[in-house]
Parts: sequence; C-alpha cells; structure tokens
Amino acid sequence: MLRFLRWAAGVAAVLLVAGCGGSGPGGSDDEGRAAGPAGRDGTAGAPAASPADPPASLTSQRLGWHRCGATGGSAAPGGEWRCATLRVPLDWSRPGGPTIGLSLIRARATGNDRIGSLLFDFGGPGGSGVETMPYYGATVSALRERYDLVSFDPRGVGASEGVRCRSDREIEAAERVDATPDSAAEERAYFQDAADFAKGCQKAAGRLLAHVSTTDTARDMDLLRQVLGDRTMHYFGISYGTELGGVYAHLFPRRVGRMILDAVVDPTADTVGHAKNQARGFQRALEDYLRSTGQDPREGTRRIAALLKRIDARPLPTASGRRLTQTLALTGIILPLYSEAGWPRLTGALKSAEQGDGSKLLALADQYNERDSAGRYGTRGHSQRAISCLDDAQRPTLARTKSSLPEFERISPVFGDYLGWDTAGWCHDWPVAGQYDTPRVSAPGAAPILLVGNTGDPATPYEGARRMADELGRGVGVELTWKGEGHGAYGNGSDCVDSTVDAYLLNGTVPEDGKVCS
Repeated sequence: MLRFLRWAAGVAAVLLVAGCGGSGPGGSDDEGRAAGPAGRDGTAGAPAASPADPPASLTSQRLGWHRCGATGGSAAPGGEWRCATLRVPLDWSRPGGPTIGLSLIRARATGNDRIGSLLFDFGGPGGSGVETMPYYGATVSALRERYDLVSFDPRGVGASEGVRCRSDREIEAAERVDATPDSAAEERAYFQDAADFAKGCQKAAGRLLAHVSTTDTARDMDLLRQVLGDRTMHYFGISYGTELGGVYAHLFPRRVGRMILDAVVDPTADTVGHAKNQARGFQRALEDYLRSTGQDPREGTRRIAALLKRIDARPLPTASGRRLTQTLALTGIILPLYSEAGWPRLTGALKSAEQGDGSKLLALADQYNERDSAGRYGTRGHSQRAISCLDDAQRPTLARTKSSLPEFERISPVFGDYLGWDTAGWCHDWPVAGQYDTPRVSAPGAAPILLVGNTGDPATPYEGARRMADELGRGVGVELTWKGEGHGAYGNGSDCVDSTVDAYLLNGTVPEDGKVCS
C-alpha cells in the first residue's frame, strides 16, 4: 500500500529531468572548508532565539565534503557534487543527547555574486534529496549562479538512518492485498497487512520511529543553515516539501530568507480532507487527460472504473508472469498523471489492459513502487509512512471510513474508493501517536514566501496555495498560479513561472499576490 501524494514530488522530478546530467561546470574541491559568509540576502536583523537550540558542539561542526558515491539505484553524480554528513540530535527535546547522521549533497555557486545556500526538499516524505538533486540540477542551473545548491536525505530517509520495514519478498506479497476490500475476509487481510507493516517499522527503526516528524526535520534544517554559515534560510520545497517549509517558517519566522513553495500542500486539511483533496485532484487530471485524447471525460471515467472492477474480479496476466491486481493497475494509472509528458504512456497501457494484457500498467506501477527488474524495491514508501504517521494524529475508524466511502466515490469513481480506504488503513495500529491534526504554519514577521500553484496538479490541487498563503499570514504568503498540467510548476514548461521564480530568488523581486501565468 502506498499513499499517492506523499513522495510523489520525487517521481515528478524524475519524470521532468530523466536523462539529464549535472547542472554545470565542476566546482572546486572544498573538503572541510567552511561555507563562508552568506552574502546579500535582502533581509535585516539577527535571527531570533528559538526552542531547542542545539549546543555549540553541533552548531560549530565542520562538514567533511567529499566526492559522492553511488546511492540506491543511482550512479555517482558528476564531479561538481560533494557529499557530507551532518550530526543532529536524535531527540530535539534533548539537543545535547545522542545524535544521528544526515546525508547531504552540494554543488557550489558558479558566479562571484553569491547569495548563500539554497536548500531543496523534493517531497514525500521519503524522497531522497541526495539522489534527486543532481538530476534536478539542470532544471535549476540558473539559480546555481548565485546559490550553492544543497539537498539532503531527511531523518528516516535513504542514507540518513533510512527506515525499511519489509523485505522485498514481503513487499511483493503485500501488493496482492486488496486495498479496496469488498468482503469481510478482504477487510481482515487489509488491516492485518497494515498492522504487520507497523510492527516491521517498529522492529527496524526502534527509538528513531518516534523522532522522524516534520517538526524534527524542520529543526534539522535550521541546524544545517547554521553549519553552512547562512544567516537566513533560502529554501525551495516541492509537494510535501511545502509543508516542511511552512513548518520551518512557523518555528523560525525571523530566519526565513527567500522561500519558494511549489505544488503546495493544503495545510488546513486533516487526514480525511487531504484524501478528498487528492481524489479531486487526480480526477481533475484524469479528465484533462481524457479531453486531450478527444474522449468525453464522463464516459472515459466510467470506462476506466469498469476496467478496474474487472481487474479486481480477475487480475490480468503480464509478460513477467506476475498478475496485475486492481491496486497495481490503479498505481499504474496514477504515475503518468504526474506529468503531461506521461500521458501517451497511459494511453498505451490502458489500451493493452482493455485487450487483456496488464504488462504496461504493471511496468508503470513498478516504476512508481521503485521495483527493479530483479524484484528489489526501494524504501521511499517505508519512510513515507513512518514520517506521515508520526505527523498525523488522526486514526479514522473503520465505521467512519465506510460512512465516507460514498462521498469519495462521488468525488472520483476511479480514485475515490482507494483513497477513502487509505484513511483507515494507512496508520492502522501504528505504535507511535501522531503529533497534530493539521500542521501549524503561521509565520508572522517572516519575509515574503512565494507559493506556486498549478491548476492541473493532480497530487496537490492548486487551491492549497491560497490556503497556505492565508495560514502563513498577511504580508507573508504570496500566491502565483500557473494554468498548466502536472505536479509542480517550476521547470515544467512555463517561461512566466520560471522567470518569476528566478527574479524572486536571484534578485529579491516579489511578484504581486495573485499573479497568474497562463
């Protein structure tokens, strides 16, 4: 079981930049050298004191930058990229206690008029910044003229004490569990699978499981800012990374420098509200896709929903010998909706499935689930669940879930049932209590934060940008809307969006609130 929003920005970034190399000429080898002054950042005043400030032994640590090695399924990045490890407190309520290591990656600024570091989070939670940053570097090469490009694996992710809750064999077996139960037996299997996953996470992560929240990571980011030598935080967050950015701004409003939040999560939505937002967003994207192929959206939706019901009753054969289940088919439909460039693949996969061959939809699902040709899976989904379940205080009951299913199905006949059931199954029997119903993101006194919403975004519907702006507070949130398709806007084909974001980050030019790029 995989929640569709949570690490989708990582998928979208890969779709946007697949095949791209590094972001420019190689930088100098600066192992062990301090980052130096932050330069002109357009903000005034010293950062205010904050809760749980770390001891000098952590704020004064020196980062041993070195050439990066291969990570996960990715080859070692080019010579301009350097990696290091940052020590952070395991428990921020005891900042002088035991520490864990966070994996970092950086490419130094290429120009002489350096502003400082620009920290990226590509979403999730669970996405690896160390793996994604070199691929995304070409998209943001103009920003590298004045910024060091920096990213990281947040705590519980990838090389930063990454959580792995199941073996590859157990993951493959779990893919056969029906995520939209139709009988009492399927309900028992569904919730037993969720409970087993939670036990696996508890066994694998131990005491770390209670310390991988978004708030923990926001505090890690501020320590990183200090160690890098930056007076304020310059930040680029995508998808879940926008929630992380909002939480950082709430905790450290006077330390906000220039902050971009692209594909904005609605901070006012609770667990059920968030799932409904996604159902609307994916249904909207599906209808846009259907119109692009000359189909009537209502009829096309009906046909796809009927296909999924047939697959639920009788999974489709594939060339690999595995069977395409309803859940895998739905996952295969989801992936290409993240980028308009993926729509032709969706057309081919649906056509094959209609003809009785599930191979193409299975290939798309495997790509989303990080399964390689040898049957090995990545761990993003594990980290995703561990972090989001520590954040989310709500645990909807089975009775509440069943009562809400008709509304979910009205919102989306294709995606509603899955997302409705997910509200009960995702954190079922989780061993650690969640921290909040909705994140606190109000940031009075912060510098202007630019929020970018895309009207065709499937995973984070564009209405979330306005709601984030309202929650950040008057004079802080500035909304930019793009009338486009896909998850995220920057680097997705709009010169208007790219030039507005570049002007803000490079020159400090804040656009008029409500600007629209068509």
